Amino acid sequence: MIAIVDYGLGNVKAFATVYKILNVPYIIVKQTGDFNNASKLILPGVGAFDHAMKQLEKSGMRQFLDEIVLHRHVPVLGICVGMQMLACSSEEGILPGLGWVKGEVKRFNFSSLEHSTNIPHMGWNNFKPIIKNDLFHGLDNNSRFYFLHSYYFQSHRSEDVIAVTDYGVEFACAVNSGNVYGVQFHPEKSHQWGIRLLENFARL
Repeated sequence: MIAIVDYGLGNVKAFATVYKILNVPYIIVKQTGDFNNASKLILPGVGAFDHAMKQLEKSGMRQFLDEIVLHRHVPVLGICVGMQMLACSSEEGILPGLGWVKGEVKRFNFSSLEHSTNIPHMGWNNFKPIIKNDLFHGLDNNSRFYFLHSYYFQSHRSEDVIAVTDYGVEFACAVNSGNVYGVQFHPEKSHQWGIRLLENFARL
């Protein structure tokens, strides 16, 4: 059962639509009592880092998520700001992150580039898997995903970075540490490639 965490942010209904198409059982969870049959978690997110962390805390699910992810080792997939929340901190705000993947979130700095590069990074881009991972089964360098962000995840451990994307500078667009996964792009908006990735997560 895929539990899609609804704490007031993210494209919750879009994920539900994908799993409905795939005939994968899912539930939208808004409180701790909804997690009973959850075998995997989707943590979506949009907007600013501090706002997302405040919303998660306000939902009453923060401590429970720590329990089931860190102690019960339930697989979780953080998406966009949901991936950034996995880090310890962010330059976008002052609140601590979840700390499930050791790293920090940095703002893009294109001052050293000769050509102008827009912020936010918005639109379609390829990704490059750098470590074999079941999350990417059936996907390769020609797969394209939709991005919308101004900050990126800087991992403290190179082995946690499983895919990168080039946007003038190369940055980590996917991480994995144990049962914790994160992708900077939006698979729910990425057509057949995103559907495949969400299906792969369901099969982990």
